[in-house]
Amino acid sequence: MNNSETQSKSGLSRYINMRSAWALAVGTSVGWGSLVVTCNTYLKNAGPLGSVLGIIIGAIVMLIVCRNYGYLANKYHDAGGVYSYTKNVFGYDRAFLVSWYLSMVYISMFWANATSLPLFARYFFGDTYHFGYLYSIFDYDVYAGEMLLTLAAIVLVTILCVNSKTMTAHVMTVLVIAFVIGIIVCFVVSLFGGINSGVNISPAFAPDNLPFAQVIHITFISPWAFIGFENISHSAEEFKFNIKKLHKILVISVITTTLLYIFVTLLSITAYPPEYGNWFEYIQNLGNEKGLRALPAFYAASRYLGNTGVVILSVSLLSLVLTSLIGNMRALSRLFYSLSKDDILPSLFSKLNKKRIPSRAMLLVSAISLAIPFFGRTTIGWVVDITTIGSTLIYGFVCAAAFKTAKKDNCKKVKITGLIGFVTMVIFGIYLLLPGVFRGNNLKNETYFLLITWSILGFVYFRGIIAKDHARRFGKAIIVWIAMLSLVVLMSVIWTNNIEEATTKSAISGVKDYYEGTAGSEILALDEEDFINQTLENIHKTDLMINFVVIALFIFALFVMLNNHFSMKKWEQKAINERDAAKIAAYKDPLTGVKSKTAYSEAETQIEEMISSGITAPFSVVVCDINGLKFINDTLGHKAGDEYIQKGAKLICELFKHSPVYRTGGDEFVIILSEIDYLNRSAIMKKLHDLSVDNIGKDGVVISGGISDFEPGVSKNYKTVYEKADALMYEEKKLLKGLGAVTRL
Repeated sequence: MNNSETQSKSGLSRYINMRSAWALAVGTSVGWGSLVVTCNTYLKNAGPLGSVLGIIIGAIVMLIVCRNYGYLANKYHDAGGVYSYTKNVFGYDRAFLVSWYLSMVYISMFWANATSLPLFARYFFGDTYHFGYLYSIFDYDVYAGEMLLTLAAIVLVTILCVNSKTMTAHVMTVLVIAFVIGIIVCFVVSLFGGINSGVNISPAFAPDNLPFAQVIHITFISPWAFIGFENISHSAEEFKFNIKKLHKILVISVITTTLLYIFVTLLSITAYPPEYGNWFEYIQNLGNEKGLRALPAFYAASRYLGNTGVVILSVSLLSLVLTSLIGNMRALSRLFYSLSKDDILPSLFSKLNKKRIPSRAMLLVSAISLAIPFFGRTTIGWVVDITTIGSTLIYGFVCAAAFKTAKKDNCKKVKITGLIGFVTMVIFGIYLLLPGVFRGNNLKNETYFLLITWSILGFVYFRGIIAKDHARRFGKAIIVWIAMLSLVVLMSVIWTNNIEEATTKSAISGVKDYYEGTAGSEILALDEEDFINQTLENIHKTDLMINFVVIALFIFALFVMLNNHFSMKKWEQKAINERDAAKIAAYKDPLTGVKSKTAYSEAETQIEEMISSGITAPFSVVVCDINGLKFINDTLGHKAGDEYIQKGAKLICELFKHSPVYRTGGDEFVIILSEIDYLNRSAIMKKLHDLSVDNIGKDGVVISGGISDFEPGVSKNYKTVYEKADALMYEEKKLLKGLGAVTRL
């Protein structure tokens, strides 16, 4: 464990120290949004005091999650983090579900930070990269220069991560320290650096909602701020420190992240342009500001430190973007590596290069990201919503896995943290996904649509996994896929309701404009009846489109789920058939075709149980031995010996036509007589003796046989009946030997 290049059992090498682990955790959880999105997400909705209180409460929840992560990491040391934990605790179906949404979260964060670089360039370099206009998507202009900038960042990060693991860790550590120091310096200077320095939090909350509701809102979306701190768990196989220290590292990472978010939030309100009366007026009008004025934290740094402050925060922001790209690339590659080892992804993605890096998994991350720059920044406008929902699901599974494992291990402390964490994440999920249950949740329609699409794609991909699941690991928890279908239906209903509500509001606004005379000239040219009919027709078309989309999505999801179900049933039936075939093969003697020793052992057990219960019908046991087998093997060979055994088995079966015949040894057979053979047992045994006597000195087979009857109240058990028959068989063997039969005695 002290050797940084000691190879772990799976092929990954141990090289990550505690400092690097901390840097990876902090660098992945704090990205572009901490300096840019914070104002629109936190301050605008909750004010400085509401934001700080919400962040602190969210951090406390994350510390509970940390405890659960640390506990599970000590139990399961494989790469893959929550995927590995869920697989070991709940099975492969739920593990796939977690990995599917975890991939969505990590790739969203990777895309968000990659496409933030053009925004960075717009803020600080103006039109430098505004060349080669291509097209516009949702009012966002896509330029070739900005697209190339994003592509270059993805490629460079991929090259760095593929070619060096230790250098990557060092780069992460340096960059994290850089932005931590940069944010702290700017915050401290804003507090104590001049006459106008200090934090004026008035108003402490956003004026349009209750303070308590604002704090709760920030608390419930806090997973967005912290998601990524757990990414280091995916590299558990690469730790060169004792894994028991992971909990401590996670705790320090969460505390560091919390302080950074608080510093940035408060820094953003320490200064604002003179035309605004307070920070709230400034934040409310950010959409109309340009350059540094559109970034409150940068405006404050410029106010107190001049260009030096801008440079410090610029370096910090660039470091935030790069560390998030590197951290998410590493987390995704380790997750894909684990999925590939379990055949959820093709096996080629579990291959390591010469430096023991899952390079092909990293190339996969890069490949699925290269198309993103072509869609501009608009493709990740939902990143806050989607990462919040995804992280809530992920942390919920971690807490549930910790609770179940701790319950099994009787670890009371983790049982409590696991239960608290799970219940908290369920409440978070209800708040985020169900509008109207709480006030303040306002997911974008794009978020609902993305969740629906991603869930359906999950159904489709799972179909391919089942089709090649020869190990029968998947398809054992159908409730998972019912829950997934329910999510599709629920999201569809909410999404369509939102669209219908927006359409209705638009129609009402149009009617108002028409009667007030403020509508467009084309609308005002319509008479009242035509205007009303056109408005109703537009609403009707929207309703038809929504109904068609919802029904199509539901039918498709249901079809895929049923298809998956039937595929699982097919595998189950195949497994049953294979099991039955194996059982038949095990119960049949391959040489003679009679029942095998395995079948005899099972029959013996059943008879013993029947004797013990007192419900045994009359039966007899016959023990037979083929005489002279050793002589034939020694003189004529084993092939002739096998043929001799087959002749003996045939003779026994012809005599005992109505009873099961078992071959229990090389030349030993046991027959359990009942019904007709039991009634005719004396005649059958006499015939066996007479045939054997006639075959002495001839080519016919000679068989010694002994019989014993089960006597209720006298016979103690099956064993006593068998032993008596076996003894009588040996007496018969001696008799036949005296008549000239060749025996093995």
